[in-house]
Amino acid sequence: MRTLEDFDFAGKSIILRCDLNVPLDGNLITDDGRIKASLPTIKYLLDAGARITILAHLGRPKNGFENSFSLAPVASRLSELLDLPVVLAKELSDLSSNSNSTNKIQMLENIRFFPQETSKDENERLAFAKQLAEFGDIYVGDGFGAVHRKHASVYELPKLLPNAAGKLISAEVEVLKKLTENPTRPYAVVLGGAKVSDKIGVISNLIEKVDVLAIGGGMVFTFISALGHQIGKSMVDLELIDNVKVLIKCAEESNVKLLLPTDVVVAPSFTKDAPATVVSVNKIPADQMGLDIGPDSAKAYALALQGCETVFWNGPMGVFEFPSFAHGTRTVAQALSENSGFCVVGGGDSAAAIRTMGFDDEQFGYISTGGGASLEYLEGKLLPGLIALES
Repeated sequence: MRTLEDFDFAGKSIILRCDLNVPLDGNLITDDGRIKASLPTIKYLLDAGARITILAHLGRPKNGFENSFSLAPVASRLSELLDLPVVLAKELSDLSSNSNSTNKIQMLENIRFFPQETSKDENERLAFAKQLAEFGDIYVGDGFGAVHRKHASVYELPKLLPNAAGKLISAEVEVLKKLTENPTRPYAVVLGGAKVSDKIGVISNLIEKVDVLAIGGGMVFTFISALGHQIGKSMVDLELIDNVKVLIKCAEESNVKLLLPTDVVVAPSFTKDAPATVVSVNKIPADQMGLDIGPDSAKAYALALQGCETVFWNGPMGVFEFPSFAHGTRTVAQALSENSGFCVVGGGDSAAAIRTMGFDDEQFGYISTGGGASLEYLEGKLLPGLIALES
């Protein structure tokens, strides 16, 4: 891939694809980590004398413009961080193509408001990409969290212009290569989150490549069920139980230390104030659901991670948004923050969790911005956005 250093951006109009898909509470940004992660590339381009048109998405709007998915709060926050006006254009016709414009940065509204962006018809995506290409001389891809999507602004557009990877994508790929090509051992992968279906591919691909595999979150109850235990009202992927049994056997045959909880925190309902109870995994009441790994398990996970030289963590250990069910996630985060090895927090909810809990990004080896993209890379899949930047 070409990098920013391969181009002279002076006087050029740049189309910059960012990942600004931040969590919102109404119009309030609750975690601006992805905006801050885009700043090094934006500042580099500005310092080089470029004018920038930013393309980005937010959430998954279904029917064109939806105020709840507007990038207006993002544009406002980016303007604050740069101390520069960021002009938000609602339509393509509102974008300026004049490189002599006094505004150095403009941003198109949520690119997913345009149905052609995500169309399954390649011709529709290409036609839209050609419209977008008219606003730039060079394409810079820096939205790592979207590179696993075959969308117009990610896949077709960079093929129409000279292109380069931004600083964020370059850094993300370098980190992922460290995790996949020759990781320093012992190597641990910690996976949580809601569904086994989201992680089954990466588990299958890594099961013979890691030394420690720790499982938490809602997905752990499919593992517990596969071991023959009753799980009450806990989340489960029934159709994947046989696959999970194969993974458990594979871990044993590969001499991988598979960490599953011995205790869990349960409650009668998925609510913030539901009474929490710690029970053994083989004594989950029929009327309760598991919402976190238990304190003994969290301690065991932290101890196992202490001696690892490389760790990748994706997905919280429980419903960290609810204080009564955040202990497992906090314990894992604390263990990684104290680990002297190379620890990568794999984007999405994991990154939001550590910031919510008061940890600083600098306490970890690397905070990825792309949960799904990171997982697909580790799964061994080819990512369309990276393929386009390599063409």
